Amino acid sequence: MAKGYRPVRRDQPFLLPPDMREWLPADHPVWLVIAVVEQVDTSGFHVGRRTGGAGAAGYDPDMLVMVLAWAYAHRVTSSRRIEELCRTDVAFRVICGGNLPDHATIARFRADFADAVAGFFAQVLALCARLGMGRLGVVALDGTKIAANASVAANRTGEHLAKLAAEMVAAHARADQAEDEESGPGRRGDEVPPEAWSPRRRGERIAAALAGLEAERRAAEEAERAKAAEFRARRQAGQRTGPAPLSAAVALAEEKLDRAIAAQQARIDDWHARDAGARAAAGAGLDPRTRPRSAPGDYVRVRQAAAHLDRVRQRAQAAAARAAAKEQARKGPGPVRNITDPDSRLMPVRGGGFIQGYNAQNVTSEDGLIIATALTQDTGDTAWFAPMAAAAADAAALIAAHHQAGQPAGGRGDEPGIGLILADAGYLSEGNLTCHGPDRLIATGKRRDLEKAAHGGASGNSSTSAAIAAMAARLATEPAITAYRQRGHIAETPHGYIKHDLGFRQLSVRGKRKAAAEWTFTCAISNLFKAITAGHLTSQALAA
Repeated sequence: MAKGYRPVRRDQPFLLPPDMREWLPADHPVWLVIAVVEQVDTSGFHVGRRTGGAGAAGYDPDMLVMVLAWAYAHRVTSSRRIEELCRTDVAFRVICGGNLPDHATIARFRADFADAVAGFFAQVLALCARLGMGRLGVVALDGTKIAANASVAANRTGEHLAKLAAEMVAAHARADQAEDEESGPGRRGDEVPPEAWSPRRRGERIAAALAGLEAERRAAEEAERAKAAEFRARRQAGQRTGPAPLSAAVALAEEKLDRAIAAQQARIDDWHARDAGARAAAGAGLDPRTRPRSAPGDYVRVRQAAAHLDRVRQRAQAAAARAAAKEQARKGPGPVRNITDPDSRLMPVRGGGFIQGYNAQNVTSEDGLIIATALTQDTGDTAWFAPMAAAAADAAALIAAHHQAGQPAGGRGDEPGIGLILADAGYLSEGNLTCHGPDRLIATGKRRDLEKAAHGGASGNSSTSAAIAAMAARLATEPAITAYRQRGHIAETPHGYIKHDLGFRQLSVRGKRKAAAEWTFTCAISNLFKAITAGHLTSQALAA
C-alpha cells in the first residue's frame, strides 16, 4: 500500500534538550574550539575590559574569541552576520551559552584586541607543537596581497589632499563663525563629548594621508643622503666605491674643483712669499729669475676639474629631464594615499592591475603550519627576508620547547632549528643571501629558468654579485633544485586555504595596527583548523 508524506506540523510544540551539550554531537569541531580557548592563556583579551560598576555585566572575552574563531573559520567576518548567527545557528548558540552579543559589541571587541592577538597566535602555535606539528626541516617564506577595507577610488594625490585639507579648514572656520553669530562665542553645553567622537574622522584621515606622503618623501631624501654619506665613508676608508651616486656626484665634483683651485692658489701664495724673501736677500733691483705660476683658472688640473664638473652637471640635468619626461608620460596619478585607510597602499597583483591593501608575509613549515607572520605596507618582498627569518627562528625555539616527549625536535633528527628556508625571486638580494640565519635557497629567476639551468641550460642570470652568482650555480644542481621544488606547495598552500577555503580576501578593519591584528588572528585560526582537519587536535589529545 502506498504511503503518504511525513506531516509538517510547525505548530507542534517541542523542546530542545535542556542540556546544551546534547544539542551537538560530542565529536563536533565546535567543542574543540571551545576547549582550546579555555585551555590557552587569554589574559591579553581581558586587559582593559570593564568589570564591576554600574550597568549590565560585560561579555566574557573568551566567549567573544570563540565566536570570532568559529565565524572566521566558516567564512563569516561581518559583525552583523555574526550577530544573526548567534541567534539562529546552533553552534554559535552553544558558544554563546545563552548570551547574544550584538554586532556593535563584536565589532568593538575585534577593533580593540590588537594587543592580545600576537599572544593568542603564539599560544595556538605552542598547542600545535605539543600535538607534534611544526616540521622545520624545510620552511618557506612567501608574501600575499590582501585587500584593505578601502576602495582604490578613495586614493588622492598630495595636491588633492592639500586642497581637501584647505577646504575643510575653511569650512570649519565658516561654521565656527556662523555658530558664534547665532549663539555667541564659547561652549553652549550641548556639544558632543570629545571621547564620543570618532578617532578616524574624515579630516583626520586626510591629515594622516597627507602626513604619510610627506613622510615618504622625507624618507626618500634621507635614503639618498645616507647613500651619499656611505659612499664618502667608503672613499675616505680607501675602499672600492664604484660610481658615485648621482645625488652626490655634483657636490663631489664641486668639492674637487674647489680643492684644485685652493691648491693652486696656495702654490701661488707660496711663490710670492719666497719671491719676496729672495728679492730682499739679493738686494733691491736684482731679479731672482723666478717666474710666477699659472693663475688658478689657467692651471691644467683646475681646468680638468672644471670640465669634470660640467660633465657631471650635464648628467644630472639629463637625469632630471628623463625623470620629468617619465612623470609627464605616466598614466597613473603618481604617489597617492587613501583617505579611507591611509595606512593601506596600492598593491600590484599577479596578472596585472592593483588592489588597495597590504602585503602579508608568512613563514610556513613543511606540514602547513604558519609559524611567523607580518602584515606590511611594502609593495615588494625584498626588505622582509631578514625580519621574517628572525621571527621564524624565534618560532622554531617555541616549537622545539613544546614538542611532545619523543617527538623529534623540528621534525628532523635532533636539530631544533630551521634546516632550510625557501623563497622566490622577490626576495633576491645580496644582503638577503649573506645575512645571518639558517641555510636558504632564494630563486635567482623564474621557475622555468631554474629548471632549464638545472638540466644543463643557460641560467640567464648575468649578475655581477658574487653571492647571487653562487646561488644561481647552486640552484643549477639537482639536490638544490629538488629542494626548491617544495617551495610552491609549502608556501602557497596556507594562502590558498585562507583565501579560498576560509574566504578571507578582505580585511574588515582599518589602520595597519588593527589590520595586522586581524590578519594574525586569521593565521591563528588557520593553524587551529589545520590541526583539527589533519586529525592532530582531538578531545583525547587535549585531555592528555
